[in-house]
Amino acid sequence: MTAKAEPTHVIAHISDTHFLADEALLYGAVDTDATLKQILGQLEGSGIHFDALVFTGDIADLGEQNAYARIRSIVEPVAARLGAELVWVMGNHDQRARLRTDLLDEAASDDPVDRVFDLNGLRLIALDTSVPGYHHGELTSAQLTWLRAELAEPAPNGTLVALHHPPIPTTLPLMPILELQRQHLLADVIRGTDVRAILGGHLHYSTTSLFAGVPISVAAATCYTMNLAAERGVLSGVSGGQSINLVHVYDDQVVHSVVPVGSFPAVSTFPVEFVSRLEALSPEDQIEAFSRQVPPAS
Repeated sequence: MTAKAEPTHVIAHISDTHFLADEALLYGAVDTDATLKQILGQLEGSGIHFDALVFTGDIADLGEQNAYARIRSIVEPVAARLGAELVWVMGNHDQRARLRTDLLDEAASDDPVDRVFDLNGLRLIALDTSVPGYHHGELTSAQLTWLRAELAEPAPNGTLVALHHPPIPTTLPLMPILELQRQHLLADVIRGTDVRAILGGHLHYSTTSLFAGVPISVAAATCYTMNLAAERGVLSGVSGGQSINLVHVYDDQVVHSVVPVGSFPAVSTFPVEFVSRLEALSPEDQIEAFSRQVPPAS
C-alpha cells in the first residue's frame, strides 16, 4: 500500500456573502458579518496552509461601497496571516465599477472583471459571468475568445476556473431562468483543455456535477441557503446550513469537501499524540495499529 501524497495546493472556496452597507441585516434577519467571521476563524484555527481564498461572487448584496470596504477589512488581514492569494469573482449582485475601485484598487470600469492568477504553477482563472442589471449569467464572444487563447497553453499544474453562475441545471423554482445562458459555447472552449475543476456559487446550496467532462463544485452561501426539500413549488431561503468548500489539489485528483459554518460539540476525538504516533508509521503499520486501538463497530 502506498500513502497518498500531500496535496500540491489547498484553496478555500467561499461564496455569496451578500454584505449590505452599515452592517445591515440581510432581509432584516441574517447577520452576514457573523457567519463570515466564524468561518474565517475556523480556517485560521485549522493550521492548514491555504494557497488562495476564492470568493465566487455576490460579495455585496447591492454593490454598495461600504459593503465592499467592510468585507475587505475583514478578509484581507486573514488572507495576509494565512499567506493566501485573495480572489474576488464578480456575481450578479455585485457592481463592476465598485468592485474594481473598492476591492481591486483599479480604475472604475464596466468591462468584465476577468483575471488570471498563478498559484505556484496552478492557474486560476476568475471569469465574470455577470450581466449588468440582470441576474442571469452570460459570457460575451470576446470573453470566450480571450479564455480560449488563455487555455491554449497548459499550466504546469493545470487550471481551475472560478465563476459565479455554474453551468449546471437546478430544479428550484424560477432558478433555471437565472442560470448561465448559452452554456454550450463555454463547453466548446473548456473541453479538452487542462481545466481540472470549475468552482461556482449563485445557487446558495452545495452541489456537484460535470460540465464538458470537467467536475464542477458549487459552494453554498455564507449568508443563507436554499431549502432543497421545501414543499414543491416553494422557493425558500433559510438561515441555516451555511458552509464553504475546501479544494485539495493533488497531482492526479482534485477533491472538494464541504465545511459547515459553526462550532459543534465533539462526540469523538483522537488525541494529538495518538494521531502523531500513527502518522509516523508506514501505511501497513498504521492500519494494524489503528485496528488495535479502535474497537470494531457492533
